[in-house]
Amino acid sequence: MSNETLRDTFFAECEELIESLTEGLEVVASGAWDGETINAIFRAVHSIKGAAGAFGFTDLVTFAHAYETVLDLIRSDKLDIAPEVLRLITRSSDALAELVDTTRQQGSASLDPVRDLIGELEATAKDAKADTPPEPEFTWAPLALLPIEVEEPAPAATGFSIRFAPGGAFYANGHEPVRFLSALDALGTLSVACDASAVPPLDGFDVDTGYLVWNLRLEGATDEDAIRRVFAFAEGLCTLDIAPLGEGSPLPEVATEPAPLFIARAPAPPPADIPAEGSAPEPAEATPQAAAPAAPPARAAPRTPAPAVQTTLRVDPERVDRLINSVGELIINHAVISQKLDSCGLGTDSEIMAALDDYRYLAREIQEAVMSIRAQPVKALFQRMGRVVREAGEATGKPVMFISEGEATEIDKTILERLADPLTHMLRNSVDHGLETAEKRRAAGKSEVGSVRLSAAHRSGHVVIEVSDDGAGLNRERILAKAMEKGLVPPDAKLTEPEIDNLLFMPGFSTAENVTNLSGRGVGMDVVKTTITSLGGKVGISSLAGEGSTFTISLPLTLAVLDGMIIGVGAETMVLPLSSVVETVRPQRRDIHEIAGELVLSVRGTYVPIVDLALLFGMRSAKGQSAERSYVLLDAGGASIAVAVDAIQDQRQVVIKSLEGNYGTVPGIAAATILGDGKIALIIDSEALVELVSPRRNARPLIELEA
Repeated sequence: MSNETLRDTFFAECEELIESLTEGLEVVASGAWDGETINAIFRAVHSIKGAAGAFGFTDLVTFAHAYETVLDLIRSDKLDIAPEVLRLITRSSDALAELVDTTRQQGSASLDPVRDLIGELEATAKDAKADTPPEPEFTWAPLALLPIEVEEPAPAATGFSIRFAPGGAFYANGHEPVRFLSALDALGTLSVACDASAVPPLDGFDVDTGYLVWNLRLEGATDEDAIRRVFAFAEGLCTLDIAPLGEGSPLPEVATEPAPLFIARAPAPPPADIPAEGSAPEPAEATPQAAAPAAPPARAAPRTPAPAVQTTLRVDPERVDRLINSVGELIINHAVISQKLDSCGLGTDSEIMAALDDYRYLAREIQEAVMSIRAQPVKALFQRMGRVVREAGEATGKPVMFISEGEATEIDKTILERLADPLTHMLRNSVDHGLETAEKRRAAGKSEVGSVRLSAAHRSGHVVIEVSDDGAGLNRERILAKAMEKGLVPPDAKLTEPEIDNLLFMPGFSTAENVTNLSGRGVGMDVVKTTITSLGGKVGISSLAGEGSTFTISLPLTLAVLDGMIIGVGAETMVLPLSSVVETVRPQRRDIHEIAGELVLSVRGTYVPIVDLALLFGMRSAKGQSAERSYVLLDAGGASIAVAVDAIQDQRQVVIKSLEGNYGTVPGIAAATILGDGKIALIIDSEALVELVSPRRNARPLIELEA
């Protein structure tokens, strides 16, 4: 495996570890955590540190080491998770994720942005260690130098006999037995015997094998769960047998030949007024044991069955893309066969047409299965957005709580990757512009801590993502005044509330009085709309004064296949995205009116602007057009238009083919597809269509009817 491949695998695993780290911190913040939660957080940071060291990412190792030191103190009950400690480890999690991202993109990361944070971590660890009595030191000596006196334990002794056999993976992960023994010693009086009988001669020694077996006797008022928590970090890397001490229960006997036996004594900490010179009870003899059995034994009485192991397969995204392209060709091939059979005059009840239907169902099933491979949950993206909100809150000095919902919602990987920038802009705006300061919130009778909510859900074949806050809501009067000041709308314009809200998406628009690190430069929301529309989605706004605002993004599940309406425009065939189609109508002549030089269609008391696609795209002149045509009502980004078409042919699933890589960007056209007869049909961009015709509405009518 090449170094580049290993590096990619490292960063992929880092994403999973950071996801696990973030989940653990959310549990801690909720107050429902336990020892295993802290162990999982520690393991994630420790694993990132170890792997980063293997690749020589020293700055990443340095920060992770400072972070895991604090986590180690927490999991060993030497540091309480006070609010300030929780904030520290949460900020450290965000910083670690940023360092990983920077290292992935630039090949290295600098510690300059996090030096203050490292200082806080080191100071917290130093203070915690200063308040903790020192751990007892282990003394090691060969059997010949340290005599063993075997004593039968008192009949009333309580505790456990433990057999601890680390495997090769235990040492490969950087673990040391002495740390586990030290933690056990804190639970009671510990006697330790190391069985080295399985150690082979040097010429047969394998560094990837664990040969030593530790036979332990722990006396004191403890329980099995406490012991297993000590070894939680080594779960799956060792064999662990735990049995209660019975009457006269000694450690297993150890052979006295030929291998040497080493004894470790871990004295119990003496009282504060007695020097630490006492000795621990002598361990009993132990019998020879295998160094690492093939499988760890099951617990005597497990409380819950072990969860099923879930396996995953890492696949190169390019392979998935090739598979998706092949499925697209399969769908096109079905359309070709269907059209040729239609031209032969075969009835729909013929056997070959029935077989073709089976072919269509199978192609659709394969297409959905392949798309599910590309689909990924939004969880990782939402976790990144949590860091964005926390950073924005710190930058503005506003206390803010981030809430995420629907993290298991899946969306196409390509769409997911391109959502990061739009969501970042929207969340920063929610904190900077949406939320009030703590003083204003208190005066308004609200909690001083504002909330920003990010949610995702599947609705009607689309993914709907909402960004909402509980701030003051949009100040529409100020928005309109700013737009007039910048010349974006005429001074005498009369706009509805939705039209005023949409001014936020105009290039160069900003209501910020001062330029800050977060906003005020007039960029952001126009980028949001441009990106969302390029993904085939829509974005809308709803707001209530004093209660907050909600930005809603609606996106297709995938960018590869589209459900569309096939229409005739002049001599050409085009496709309208079915997600934008509201209804089709055949109006009477009296339903078409001219208002201020623009033709509109009256639909149930509402006037909708008419757009003639053939005229717009220069396929024919404006003279001599018949009113006896079909009209398709589209909902494009909150604006409705009636598209005049010459024919409505069919409704089918089409495969999207990008024009940008093969031809270039065409205004009003989103992409293209290949029809069953081999012809190319252009796919209309509904959002761009509205923007394309808006400047021309006041110049002249887009349709001229026959007299």
